Amino acid sequence: MDRFICVACGTQFPDSEGPPRECPICLDPRQYVPAAGQRWTTLAELGADHANELRPEGTLVGLGTVPAFAIGQRALLVPFGDSNLLWDCVTLLDDRTAQAVERRGGLAAIAISHPHYYSGMVEWARRFDCPIHLHAVDAEWVVRPDAAVRHWEGDVLELGHGLTLVRGGGHFPGGTMLHRAEGAGELLCGDIIQVIPDRTHVGFMWSYPNLVPLRESAVHAIAAAVEPFEFDALYGAWWETHVPGGAKRIVARSVDRYARALRGELPGISRPPAART
Repeated sequence: MDRFICVACGTQFPDSEGPPRECPICLDPRQYVPAAGQRWTTLAELGADHANELRPEGTLVGLGTVPAFAIGQRALLVPFGDSNLLWDCVTLLDDRTAQAVERRGGLAAIAISHPHYYSGMVEWARRFDCPIHLHAVDAEWVVRPDAAVRHWEGDVLELGHGLTLVRGGGHFPGGTMLHRAEGAGELLCGDIIQVIPDRTHVGFMWSYPNLVPLRESAVHAIAAAVEPFEFDALYGAWWETHVPGGAKRIVARSVDRYARALRGELPGISRPPAART
C-alpha cells in the first residue's frame, strides 16, 4: 500500500495498492493533464531528488520545494500565537523540513486558498497534529479525507491572533485569502488575486494554465470581500510574488482595469463586431 501523488498538481491520494486511474483535480479545466499523460510518484520517490528550503519572504518565512515540483507554489509560515499557521501547502514533507518548522514553533493550524494547493495537507496535519481549515463549498475536491479537515462556511472565519480567513471566490467558489492584521496589514491571496510581473497591478483568472478569464462580477466580488480589511502588503503563491506596499490601492485599480479590458475600453482593445443576423 502506498499514498500516490499526482505529478502534475502534487495532490496526495489515500493508501492504495496502485496509482489512481486519474486525478480529478487535473481533469478539471482549471488545471490540466499533461500531453504525456497522468504520472504518479510517492513521498519516498519525491524526497529522493527534491528538498524543501525555508527563507524569508517579506515579514514571513516561505517554504518551497527545490527543484520545483508540480504547480510549484511555495507555502508561508505565519506567526500564530506561540506557533505558526501554514498558509497554502506543498507536497513534500520529510524529517529535515519537519525539524526546521519545529525549531520555528511548529504548526498550530493549516489553511489553504483553494484545491490546487491541497497537495500533501493531510501528511502535514498528521505530522504536526493540527487542523486544516478549508472552505466547505470546495469539499468535493478533497481526495484524501481525514479528521483533521475542518470545513468552514460563510464569508469570514476569525482564527484568532489577528488572522482571518476571507472567502473571495473567483478561481474556485471557496477561494480563500488570509488577512493578517499585524502592522499596516497583510493579505495572503494564493492566486485568488494573482501577483504579476508588473507590480503596479494584479491579475485575475478562472483558469491560469488554460488562460480562461474570470467574469467581471466575480472580480468585483473578490474586491468587495477584501474591502473591509486594511492591508498594505500582498503575498502571492510563488517565491518573490510579494508586493511590499500600497497593495490595497493596487488591487482596487486592477479591478477597474480588468473590467475596462473586458468591456473593450483599454487602448488597443476593441469589442468584436456584432454578429450579423
